[in-house]
Amino acid sequence: MKNEFVSYIRTLQNTITEALEAIDGSARFKEDLWKRPEGGGGRTRVIENGAVFEKGGVNISEVHGELPESMQAYFGVKEARFFACGLSLVLHPKNPFVPTVHANWRYFEMYDLNGDIVDQWFGGGQDLTPYYLFEEDATHFHQICKNACDAHDPSFYPTYKKRCDTYFYNAHREEARGIGGLFFDYLKKTPERSMKDWYDFVTEVGNHFLEAYLPIVQRRKDASYTQKQKDWQEIRRGRYVEFNLVHDKGTLFGLKTNGRIESILMSLPPHVQWRYDHQPVPGSEEEKLQNVLQHPRSWV
Repeated sequence: MKNEFVSYIRTLQNTITEALEAIDGSARFKEDLWKRPEGGGGRTRVIENGAVFEKGGVNISEVHGELPESMQAYFGVKEARFFACGLSLVLHPKNPFVPTVHANWRYFEMYDLNGDIVDQWFGGGQDLTPYYLFEEDATHFHQICKNACDAHDPSFYPTYKKRCDTYFYNAHREEARGIGGLFFDYLKKTPERSMKDWYDFVTEVGNHFLEAYLPIVQRRKDASYTQKQKDWQEIRRGRYVEFNLVHDKGTLFGLKTNGRIESILMSLPPHVQWRYDHQPVPGSEEEKLQNVLQHPRSWV
């Protein structure tokens, strides 16, 4: 299973980066191959200062070794070994009318001291963080997510949409990070579903990513905007940073397993503002977005 999924994410990384370079039309991804001293490594690809993407990364990693004590406590296990692989991407567009997007598809195995698998699961999802709310964009993104889910089980979309709303939530701000999408974790073998069934589902979601995001980029990337709108984008990016550094489990896992710092913090935007007690103008488009973030909606 791990070899099959590693092969999948390697191919998907190529597919996604090629498509993003094509729509940007200017910048190219810089590739960085790295090794983890404890075992494994990865292939980081970062794009910066493009015509469309101010900064973005599409990274794959395959790491293995002894499960650190901090993670043993987290999983409630004693001495063990692990293997983890996945593709993680974050794209921060230049134009404030183009939303930031995040996606991740991952697989994890845990072994006893004899090398036998004692646990394994898939996780991942994709979510959208707009700075200005275009309802047709939100509906499109969620509809593609739903289509991918419905191909496997009609209960998946409402379940994983709700989990996404719950997970990507800045509790200290009492607002969502964005307008959600899908979030799933600990997808394990059950009497009803095999690991191959979960593999088919997770890869279905991954295969639909470009269809969910690129039409939105195409629709908004050339729109004119003001400095005030750019400032709002950077203020909202501050909330994105807060979530990733305070709440995100993926960031925590990477830091606690001696992950590569540059790859882990690739998700942070290049230009951010924090203004004291900033409030949007009543009745403005900025307030419209903030209201939706405080009260998650059903989009399809």
